[in-house]
Amino acid sequence: MTADSFRDYLRLLAGDDALVPFDEPVSWDLEASAITMLANQTDSEVPLFESVEETAVDAALVGDPYRGPRSRPWDHLAQSFGLSASLSGAAYYDAVIDRLRSPREPRLVGPERAPCKDVVHTGADVDLLSFPWPYVHQSDGGRYSNLHTIVAPDPETEWGRWSSHRMMLHDDALASLLFLAGEQVPNRYYYEYEPRDEPMPVAAVVGAEPAVQCSTEMWIPTGRSEAAFAGGLKDRPVDLVPCETNELFVPATAELVIEGHVLPNERLDEGPFGDYFGYMNGPRRSMPVFAVDAITHRAEPRVPFCVEGTGVGYGQNSSSTLQTAAAGPDATLGLRAAGFDVEAAVPWRFTSRTVWVIATERSYPGVLHELANFIFTTWGMLHIDFFVFVDATVDAHDPRAVLSAIALNADPDTDFHQFGVERMPKVPLNIYQTPDEKGSADVGTSKAKTAKAYIDATSDHLAADAETEAESLRARAQQLLVDAGISPEPFDLLERREYRPGEHP
Repeated sequence: MTADSFRDYLRLLAGDDALVPFDEPVSWDLEASAITMLANQTDSEVPLFESVEETAVDAALVGDPYRGPRSRPWDHLAQSFGLSASLSGAAYYDAVIDRLRSPREPRLVGPERAPCKDVVHTGADVDLLSFPWPYVHQSDGGRYSNLHTIVAPDPETEWGRWSSHRMMLHDDALASLLFLAGEQVPNRYYYEYEPRDEPMPVAAVVGAEPAVQCSTEMWIPTGRSEAAFAGGLKDRPVDLVPCETNELFVPATAELVIEGHVLPNERLDEGPFGDYFGYMNGPRRSMPVFAVDAITHRAEPRVPFCVEGTGVGYGQNSSSTLQTAAAGPDATLGLRAAGFDVEAAVPWRFTSRTVWVIATERSYPGVLHELANFIFTTWGMLHIDFFVFVDATVDAHDPRAVLSAIALNADPDTDFHQFGVERMPKVPLNIYQTPDEKGSADVGTSKAKTAKAYIDATSDHLAADAETEAESLRARAQQLLVDAGISPEPFDLLERREYRPGEHP
């Protein structure tokens, strides 16, 4: 079954006994996230909280719905695209890459065919806090929506630009968005709209169908549409509908759509927040203000959320699964299109936004440095700190196989490579930078820059290094013979003849 809506996807999970409903009321204040965290840690069913206390709108919370089984995190999403269940990691990547090669343009529908328009509130009727946004971690700065798609204008595409930026709720009609300069949508705000003193129209789409949520995690190049790639993923068009208060288009089957503007030269506090590194990220920072103009939603909407930072070593949540199942195949296709002989580019399952594994052929000396430099200076420069390169025959989806390659093939003296100190920009979400280094509140980037690194855990270079050493020894032996006044010819004969023990050539 192909999931054309978030509800289709929940039905798919239920059919696989991967969804467990909670009938008893739960609190949005830590309780829902605590249960979800335990489900993540124990690889249990996805929790559906059908009754949430102190919520004006009859809505449900869904904890980390896109998390897949720990051994095969892509399984549920594969089924939502109509692919076979139980595909290997390599087979899943091949199938998704094949789909991404054939984008499908979206289809525009009217409000009468858009479930996200069941209920429409505009102006003074808008009430953000009537929905059960969770308070995820005990030290968070507020309640968050962190599993949604931000739709923003893009003059190069008809359907706008889709991306992912967490949203902290402040009151009935105001939120702050984590806009980090260096990413496409924040760049448009910081360097185009704000200098012109213009508000930027945006929409936050909550509970979109799986293909939409996956495309949000991809590094779609400028001038191309995430909407078309989402259609390619599920092999049929995504239905879009116009917004009520701006000219953007949003997925018609979404659970909830928040329309508004990001205001120029205005900021609200954002954070701290327990982030994907597994620790509380702080301090509070000033981020752009999202002023809400309208809210449309389905009857009894289902609101998904992600428990980031479940813990180092417990990487299985929606965020890490979406990276593995969506960003990885997309990056693999992109690197191949750039001319690199890459078998697979796979986010490391337990630190999916910081470490990636790339299975590739080491076709000539220096190719790994070129490949790492290409990624660090394009889509990977902000989040990813280092790569592990393994042979194309190594299963990059298997953490044990990758660790074995590092242990057996990577020389700590010669195979750990750094790109230099303070050379690349870094998002301010990590824990190893001090609050002062996290820096500029104006555009949300770190003042300090960080080194990037890669590990060469391929075996190809071992044979090449051995041959180089043999050539060096051979040349040295010949030179010693010449220095001793002996013709090197007998030495050459040693390579072609066998001698009995004790016989002098």
